[in-house]
Amino acid sequence: MTAVLATAAMAVSMLQLFVLGALGPVLVTDLGVAQWQLGALVAVGFAVAALLSLPAGALVDRVGARRALAGVFVVSAVALAVLAVAGSVWWIAAGVALGGVPQALANPATNKVVVAAVARERLGAVTGWKQSGVQLGAFVAGVPLAGAAAVVDWRWGVGVLAVLCLVGAVLATRLAVPAVPAQRGRGRVGGRVRALAVFSLALGFGLASVNTFFPLYGVDRLELPAPVAAWSIAVVGLVGIAGRVCWSAAAGRSGDPAAVLPLLALGAVVSVAVVALAEHVHWLVWFGAAGIGVFAVAGNAVSMVAVLRAVPQGLAGRAAAVVSAGFFSGFAAGPPVSGLVLQQAGYPWLWGVVGVAFGLAAAVGVLVVRRTAVAV
Repeated sequence: MTAVLATAAMAVSMLQLFVLGALGPVLVTDLGVAQWQLGALVAVGFAVAALLSLPAGALVDRVGARRALAGVFVVSAVALAVLAVAGSVWWIAAGVALGGVPQALANPATNKVVVAAVARERLGAVTGWKQSGVQLGAFVAGVPLAGAAAVVDWRWGVGVLAVLCLVGAVLATRLAVPAVPAQRGRGRVGGRVRALAVFSLALGFGLASVNTFFPLYGVDRLELPAPVAAWSIAVVGLVGIAGRVCWSAAAGRSGDPAAVLPLLALGAVVSVAVVALAEHVHWLVWFGAAGIGVFAVAGNAVSMVAVLRAVPQGLAGRAAAVVSAGFFSGFAAGPPVSGLVLQQAGYPWLWGVVGVAFGLAAAVGVLVVRRTAVAV
């Protein structure tokens, strides 16, 4: 039950943004939302999550794992309810901004649950599964919800998701989690955790850029129909689930989980190079998409395994929040910067910037591995 609820919490924490993407065409038609506003709304959600991540981590350490996990479900339900009744772009903005709260809470809360209730030998595998909840949320929003919107009013579909979040909150309150005393003090998460935050910032920058411009690349340069081009993101997500589970399990069994990070980042660099080459050999794009899923998407999950092993249980929430703040900051910054590069210089430079971001992550990963002592 612990692994299931942690996975579900990760899924619902970003559900508002996935709903926004899946229902984008409907929102444009029904509420008059401009295309540029959709992109701005996504950036707002990640920006709120980045700003709230650090205080959210301290809050989780104070209130405990079970109540924090329930809070993720409750606030997600409220945010989805706001989206379901939204009558203008301002109400959508309110729902998306509110959705930044569970995003900020999710990693600290689920990490604290896992480290308190899961045996050490299963830590990596369970962390991989719960981090895959993000991809599960994307699937739920992208397939069932989008399909339901074509048959019935989209508002009912979003409302049902809100009710399911409340069910998750009830189950979370009944979860048996050993109490872990919070560790007082500020700034004690150590240099390794801060380095993992920089790694996550670079990784998030590259991943957000890929997620935003991959389908457009397929249409503009590879001459793929729009629905087929969108499959590139589906490949990244589905392969990413397997990558997160397998790499996290392997990292959890190793003496130092962070030792895997440079390999994952370098694999992401190679995968982006394959995507760039697909402009000349089109079928290579699917191998590049799979590589990004195997390596780049898995990097976030492995970094969380490294965090759990780097700090005592009492600091699990705060440490996860520091790393999450870096990841969300990268996600907020990536699309605007990469979009400007694309507009001014074209796709080769876009993929070059993404490759540099992943390369920076690899360099930071090497520095993380070299740290033998963790200050807490």
